[in-house]
Amino acid sequence: MAAPRARAQGRAGGGRGRTASRGSPWRCSTDSAPPPRGDRDVSSRTRNLEIALRQAVADGLLGEERPVAGFVDVRGVRDSVAGLHAAFAGVPDVLHAFAAKACPLVPVLRLLADAGTGCEVASPGETRLALDAGFAPERIVLDSPAKTRAEIQEALALGIALNADNLAELERIDALRPAGSASVVGLRVNPQVGEGSIGAMSTATPHSKFGVALRDEGARDRIVDAFARRPWLTRLHAHVGSQGCPLPLIAEGLATLHGLAQEVDARLGRRRVTSLDLGGGLPVNFADDTVTPTYDDYVAALTAAEPALLDGRYQVVTEFGRSLLAKNGFTAAVVEYVKDAGGRRVALTHAGAQVATRTVFMPESWPLRVSAYGPDGTPKRGPRVPQDIAGPLCFGGDVVAHERPLPELAEGDLVVLHDTGAYYFSAPWAYNSLPRPAVYGFLAEDDGSAAFATVRAAQSVREVSEESGLAQANALLTGFAAPPPP
Repeated sequence: MAAPRARAQGRAGGGRGRTASRGSPWRCSTDSAPPPRGDRDVSSRTRNLEIALRQAVADGLLGEERPVAGFVDVRGVRDSVAGLHAAFAGVPDVLHAFAAKACPLVPVLRLLADAGTGCEVASPGETRLALDAGFAPERIVLDSPAKTRAEIQEALALGIALNADNLAELERIDALRPAGSASVVGLRVNPQVGEGSIGAMSTATPHSKFGVALRDEGARDRIVDAFARRPWLTRLHAHVGSQGCPLPLIAEGLATLHGLAQEVDARLGRRRVTSLDLGGGLPVNFADDTVTPTYDDYVAALTAAEPALLDGRYQVVTEFGRSLLAKNGFTAAVVEYVKDAGGRRVALTHAGAQVATRTVFMPESWPLRVSAYGPDGTPKRGPRVPQDIAGPLCFGGDVVAHERPLPELAEGDLVVLHDTGAYYFSAPWAYNSLPRPAVYGFLAEDDGSAAFATVRAAQSVREVSEESGLAQANALLTGFAAPPPP
C-alpha cells in the first residue's frame, strides 16, 4: 500500500493546479459562483459521492488496509453556507454561528470560517478548536449549562459572547466580568413549548435542563429584574430543539423569545435587549437526498409566527450545525464477511456503532440510508435482497441497518452510509479500542476525478495504546508513594 498512500498524500496536498489556490487548500476556481440559494441538484450530489468513492479506492484511501473512512464534500459545505446566507439576506444584522459540536474538526471549522460563519461552542475544548480554526473571538458564542468560573473568565477576557444558562450563572459573571469587557452577554430561557418526536433532542420541554423556565411562577419577573440590574446584559437566547422538532414548534418558541424581549424593554422603559440568539434546530431529511426543510422554509415559518422577529430591530444569531453538514458528508466501509443467520443475510462491515452510535442505539430516530458498491467503488447492480448491515463491535446490537433491501453484498464490497457529515465520523466512540477512522475533504471534478485533503489522519493502534495510558503502564504497580496493603 506504500505507493497508493504516496499518491493519496500528493493529491491531498493540492493535486492539479485548478483544485486549490495558494493560502487556502479549500478554495477552488468554481467556488466564486455558487448557486444562488446554495441548493444542489440531487443527481449532482450522488454523482460527486460516486466520483469521490471511486477515486478514494484508486488512491488507496479506502480498502483492505483502510477499511473505513469519512468524507466531506467541500463545495457542498460552501453551497450550504451560501444557501443559509441567502435565506437571511433580508435580515440587516445576522451572525450565523456554526455549532462546533456537529463537526469538531479544525480543518472543517476553518472552511466554515472562510465561508463566512461564526462558531457556537459549548465546552473548553470546543472553544480551543474555534480559536485554533481562526474564528475571531467576537464571532464565537459560548453556550453550556455548566460553565466553570475559568471558562467564563476566559470568554470575558477574550471578548467571546456567552449566554448564561441560569440566574446563578449571571451572579458568577457579576463577580468575574472585567470593566469594559467586549463580550456580549445573554441569558438563555426555556420557552417550554413542548417536545418533538425525539425527546432527547428537544430542549424546550417543561423540565429541560437548559435555560430559565419561562412559564414557571415568577420567572418573567426574575428575568426582567436580571436585566434591570445589569446594563451589560443585552441578549436573549433560546433553542427549542433540532432533529424531530417541526418548524411550527421551533417558530412558536422563538416568537415567545421575541415577545419576552419586548416585555423586558417595555417594563424597563428603555431599550435593553439588542440581540436575539435563535439557537439552531433545522431538522434534516434522512430519507433521501432532498434538502427539506430548507433555510427559506425556516425563515418563512419564523416570519409567519412573528412578523417582527427578523425585521432588524434585533441583531440575530443562529446556531445551525447538522443542517449545514449532514448531507455534505458520507462514511464508506469495506464488507469483511457475509453470512446467513436464521434465514437472514448479514454483511459484517467496518462501520458500526463506533461511527454511527446514535443510529445503532436509536435506529427509529436516526435511520441512515445505505448504498452498496463494488470493491472498485462503482454501484452494485442486481436483485435486491434483505440484508443486515452490521458493524465490527463485540455486541449483538451493533447493526446500522436491519433487513435493508440491497444488491447482494460480498466480501470486499463497500457500503456507504449517507448524510453522516454531522455528528458521525467527527465524534467516534472508542468501544473495543477501535482506531478513529480518517476523514478526508474532497473536490469532485467535471472530468470524473476527485482530489482529497486530509482532515483527520487515521489513528494508529500505537496511538490507541498511548491514549489508553501507555506512558503510565506501571503506575498501578510502582506509581504509589507506598505500596497498598496486601
